[in-house]
Order: sequence, then C-alpha cells, then structure tokens
Amino acid sequence: MKGGNKPIYVIGHRNPDTDSICSAIGYSHLKRALGFNAVPARCGKINNETKYALEYFKVDQPLLLTDLYPRVKDVALECKTVVKQHDTLRHLGEVMRKTELQSVPVTDSNGDLVGIVTVSDLAKRYFLELGLQSLVDLRVRYRNIIQATEAKVLVSGDENALIEGNIVIASGSAFSTVSILNKNDIVIVGDRSAETLHKFMECGISCIVVTQNSRIAPEVLEEAEKRGVFVLLTPYDAYTIGRLINQCVPIRRIMKENPVCFRPMDLLSDIKGVMDEHRHRSYPVVENNKLVGLVSADEIMLPEREKVILVDHNERGQAIEGIEDAKIVEIIDHHRLGGVQTSEPIYIHQEPVGCTCTIVANMHWQNDVEIPPSIAGLLLSAIISDTVLFKSPTCTPKDKKTAERLAEIAGVNLKEYGLAMLRAGAGIGDKTPTEIVKNDLKEFKIGDYRVIVSQISVMDTREVLDIEDQLIEVMKENIEREGFDLQCMMCTDILEEATYLLYCGSPKTLIGEAFHKDASGNHIFLPGVMSRKKQIIPPLSEAVKRIKPQ
Repeated sequence: MKGGNKPIYVIGHRNPDTDSICSAIGYSHLKRALGFNAVPARCGKINNETKYALEYFKVDQPLLLTDLYPRVKDVALECKTVVKQHDTLRHLGEVMRKTELQSVPVTDSNGDLVGIVTVSDLAKRYFLELGLQSLVDLRVRYRNIIQATEAKVLVSGDENALIEGNIVIASGSAFSTVSILNKNDIVIVGDRSAETLHKFMECGISCIVVTQNSRIAPEVLEEAEKRGVFVLLTPYDAYTIGRLINQCVPIRRIMKENPVCFRPMDLLSDIKGVMDEHRHRSYPVVENNKLVGLVSADEIMLPEREKVILVDHNERGQAIEGIEDAKIVEIIDHHRLGGVQTSEPIYIHQEPVGCTCTIVANMHWQNDVEIPPSIAGLLLSAIISDTVLFKSPTCTPKDKKTAERLAEIAGVNLKEYGLAMLRAGAGIGDKTPTEIVKNDLKEFKIGDYRVIVSQISVMDTREVLDIEDQLIEVMKENIEREGFDLQCMMCTDILEEATYLLYCGSPKTLIGEAFHKDASGNHIFLPGVMSRKKQIIPPLSEAVKRIKPQ
C-alpha cells in the first residue's frame, strides 16, 4: 500500500539471461549495503543456465514483475477506520464525527467486507424518521439501548437478549398507555407514581427507561426484580431518548451491500471508468474478500511512480512493460546507448566490458562493500555466461581479472564451474520451438527497422538445425503478430565458437550486406561469431546505412 519506504526495483531486460538476473541480485545487494530499500526483480522466466547458478549458490530467484503500470496498491491508503455490521448507528455517527470520514467500510465478525455506509445513508435515515422506529426483527439487543442512552442499570437482566417488543413513550394517562402496551414492550417514563409503573409491568413489558434521572420508588424496583423487568435510569428527556434508541439500529440496515470495490493489483487505467460511472468518494480495496485499504478518485490522479534501476539494458524495447510509467533512477549497463528517456538527470554507469556483473562487482569494491560468497558466485556466473568462459570477443582483461577474484571469494574452480554451468544451459532440452525462438530475446531499433535477435547456446548445432523449418515458422508468426520487420536467432556452438544465424522477415538484404553472405535462404554460417552485442548488432547498424529502404 501507499506510504512507507517504497522499494526500488533493480531489474534486467525481458527474456532475462544470467547477467540480467545476477546483476539485479548483485546490485540490489550493493544498494542495500548503502542504505537503500533495493529489491531484485525480473520480468521473465529464468533459463536453465541461470537456474543452475542460483541453485548452486543457494540464492532465491528475484521477484517476478509482469509490468510497472500503476496499480491500485500504489495509491490505496491504509484503512484504519472500520465498523461492524452489527454496530449501531450511534456508534457509526461517533466514528464519522471523530474521523470526519464521509464513508466507512462495513465488515462482518470475520473481517470480510459486507458493505459500505456513507454520511448520506445516515442522513437519509434521519430525514425519514417521523417517530420511534420498531426494533422488532432488527436484532437490537438491550445492551445497545443501555449504551446508546448512557443508562444506569437499576434492575438488570440478560443484556444480550434481543428486543422483541415496541418502544412506547408514556406521555399520556396511565389508562391510555396501558391500552396500547403489549408483552415485551419497552416503556419510556418520567416521574410516574409507583402505582402507574406497577400497572405497566402487569402488561408484561420487558423494560422501563426512566428519563432525566427521575426518582423511582424502591417497591417498583422490587417488583421489577420479581418480574424480570429491566429498569434503566438515564439523564436524558423522553424526546432525546427516543432519538438515541432509534440510533440502536444495526448498521447493516442502512449500509449499501455488495459495494463497488477493487483489488490491489487492478490497473488504475482500468478503474478510472468505473469511478467516473459511480462517482463515490472512496472505494474499498479487498483481497480474498478481506478489506486491505481504500482508494479515492483524488489519489489516482497522481499515483506515486515505481522507482526502478535498469541493469544490463537501456533500450525501451528491451525494458519491462510499463517502464514509461515508472521513475528510472539509475542505469548500470555494458551495451550501446539505446534511447531510454528520463524526466530528470540520473546516475548512469556504463562501461565497454563483457558483462554488467563486472561493473557491479567493481562497484562493490570501490565502495568498500564486502561481497558474500553466494553473491560473488552469481556475479562470476554472469561473467562466464556473457563472455562464454572468456572466448567471446566482448571479453576484456577487466572481465577476466574480476572473474578470477570472484572465483576466489566464491570458493570455486573457475574453469570447472564455468564448464559445468555452460553445459547446464547449453542445448534445447525440452524447450518448444516457441521457447527456443524467444530464448534470450532482445529488441533493437536499427535504422527504421524493428529487429529482434534471440540467442541459444548449444554443444551441437544439429539439434537446432534439425527443426529449422519449425523455428522459422514461429519466427514468421512473431513478426506478423508483433509488427517487427526482421527476426534473427543465433544458434551459437560453444565448442566450435561459431554461430548459425537463422532469420526471416525483411529486408533480407540487410543480413547479406552486414555479413557479406548470400542471404536468400533462412540461415547463414558465421565462424568465430559468438557475441550479439559486438558481432551481430554493429554490422547490422552499419549495413542499414548502405541499403535503400524497401
């Protein structure tokens, strides 16, 4: 709910790889050590390689976020004022007077939301009130009358018993009053003789309410005790007592049942129309039918934006859905600048190294923050993954030096662990063609073209090439459904240090121009190519300048 120390989500790109996940975890650790409420997050499924690393070093997966669009939970206020459905209208009035609330949620004894009651509901009750209201069938108890009238109990009975008779003000003669009395009625009396009160009790009444602290004879109290009749003494006059007794009605009698309510995860964009239609001042927020807060129309106009730190990416097309509604506070990355816009200057740490985790590890050391073995192991895992155990052309001396230091902290043999991790993530396993095509997928804006490039690492490229037709079909469907111009998929052989580049869409001449190959088919072979960042995207970006738009 709104308020408090809201978290800063540290999150990588969609379809996350090991660097995206581990840099989110590692950088969150650093930020927390520096006093920030940083929470590692992810916006996609974790691959087998990353899963191996997390399980090896016994670290939980980051929080899964599907998007950053403002939701009810971001603007809902804690609801500290609630009434129960069996509370009285007098209690409700006191609550509204003290809190100055215009509407109050109503719950049952289990805390489940059953309704909402407003000032107008309460006012309407008084406008329609012409006389004493019958309490029969309203489940009003004697204790409610005692509380409402601030009565002193002179003769007691079962205060939890339900009232079964009517309320009668004995303003006329004793004869006329007796003529209208019935069994179990409640009589409001002033300074009346003992004889008159005895006649009233002979009618089988259940309670005498004495006004203005009037004197009552001892023999009346004795008779009331014998007959089991309540005797209540109040400081108020008959008119006021009548009003107060009318306020003993349970709230459930005037509340609106089945109120319009929202859930914490409802999008603000989805509830605005409902609010415009009903125009209530506030609405309950419920989860599993339990009241968890209130949201008002005023609050949704200026929701507090989620704060995020982007790691391992900086392009809008690669970021989590709803990034435009969030507040980016930092970017930690090792890729080209891709055009994420911010409303104000922010901290950006970008280096031409092979892995974001190389940057994160060195930021720990620069800030004199110790790296625990488990975090060191994850940072090491990401460096091994992004540099393919230092074989990728993106690898720099800084990556290798950092990895060696992290391996020592983590207590692992760098080469043995690295090969085991890469082997765990290599191959297609039980992935479907759709999952293969989307593996480690990123979107790029290359010239005027929207291009997506995925990558899967294998020990044997034949397992991918054997289902090439199925993969190309899925890629075509992606292009048509999402409106991309071109989709490429890198099938990278870790052992051979080469890539088969599968592609579909247009212009295929972009592929041919970038790699100086015949691109009329659906794949080309690129020996020595392992890096999307350094060996695929730069040639495509240069080639687009040389071809004519189609």
